[in-house]
Amino acid sequence: MSAAAAHRSAVVAADLPVVDDGGQRRDAAVAGTFDVRVKRISYEADTINSYELLSPTGGDLVPFTAGSHIDLHLQNGLIRSYSLINDPRERHRYVIAVNRDSASRGGSSFVHDTVKAGDIITISGPRNNFALCEEAEHSVLIGGGIGITPLLSMIRRLDALGRRWELFYAARTRAAAAFTDELSTLSSDIHPNLHLDFDDERSGRVFDLAAIVKNAPAHAHLYCCGPVAMLEAFEAATADRPADQVHVEYFQAKQPAAVEGGFEVTLARSNRTIAVEAGKTILDALLDAGIAVNYACAEGVCGTCETRVLDGIPDHRDQFLSTDEQAANKSIMICCSGAKSRKLVLDL
Repeated sequence: MSAAAAHRSAVVAADLPVVDDGGQRRDAAVAGTFDVRVKRISYEADTINSYELLSPTGGDLVPFTAGSHIDLHLQNGLIRSYSLINDPRERHRYVIAVNRDSASRGGSSFVHDTVKAGDIITISGPRNNFALCEEAEHSVLIGGGIGITPLLSMIRRLDALGRRWELFYAARTRAAAAFTDELSTLSSDIHPNLHLDFDDERSGRVFDLAAIVKNAPAHAHLYCCGPVAMLEAFEAATADRPADQVHVEYFQAKQPAAVEGGFEVTLARSNRTIAVEAGKTILDALLDAGIAVNYACAEGVCGTCETRVLDGIPDHRDQFLSTDEQAANKSIMICCSGAKSRKLVLDL
C-alpha cells in the first residue's frame, strides 16, 4: 500500500487466533463463517443505512477491537468488507453502515436493495487491519464520507479509556454525513473535539488536511479513512511523522489489478501448475481451476487473500502490504497482483 500500509497497526484482537507472519503479528481471520440475524436497519444519511446484526440463537458474538471489519458473504456470490461501528465492549451485536455507492460493483447496492430486517446472513469473524493505539495520549481522527465508520468504534473506545481525541469529519453535504447527531453528544464547549466540514458550506474555503496534520501534537497518533484523494493527501502531509504514529485504511484500490497474464503459478502444497491467462487475475485463474482460496474485497485492500510467495517476483498492486513488505516479496495479494517473473511458486 505504498507508504500508507507501512503505517498500519499490527495489534491482535483479543481472543482471536494469532498467526506467525515473519515476526509480524497480525489478526488472523476467525476460521470459517457463521450466520447472524439482521435485527434492525436504520437510515443514517442520504445513501447510508446501518445494520444491526445479532446471533440468531442469542448469546455473544466473537469479540472485536476498535477499527475491525467483518466480511458479508452475499447471496449474489460477492464478499464485501464493512467496518464495525459500535462499541467494542458490546458482545451481543455487530453494527455496520453501508453507503450505496453510485459506482457499486454489486455489493453496496445489493445490500441496500435486498437485505431486510429479520434476514439471516453469513459473515466472517472480525479482523483488524486498522487497529487503534490505545496507549496514545492524543488521537487525531480524519474521516471523509463513509470513511467515518471505523473511526466511530475508535471514538467509543477512546472515551471508555478516558483518552483525548479530535475528529475532523468531511462530507459533501450535511445531509450526506452520517452519525453527526451522535457525534455531537460526544463533544462539548469545554472539549470541542468534533470538527465538521461540508463542501457546500465552506464559502470558498478548502478542507485543509495539511494544516490539520501540522497542528496535531507531535506525540499524537493520526488516523485517516476516506476517499483515495484524501488518503493520498494524508500520506503526503504525514510523510515526516513517525511511521508508527500514522494509520490509514483504504476502502478501494488505487491502481487497476494486474490482468496482463502470461505467467504460471505453481501451488507448492498440491504440486499443481496453473496458467494465468491475459484478462485474468491469479485469483480468477485459481477459482476457474476449482481451487478454493480465501478472498473478500478482490481489490487488494482487506488482506484476506494474502498468500506466501516461495519463489518468483510478484507485481504488487495491493493497498495492504507496506513498501518494505512488497520489496521483500514474501507474500502477495492474489486478488489483484500479478508476476514480473515467468513463474510464481505459492504456498497453496
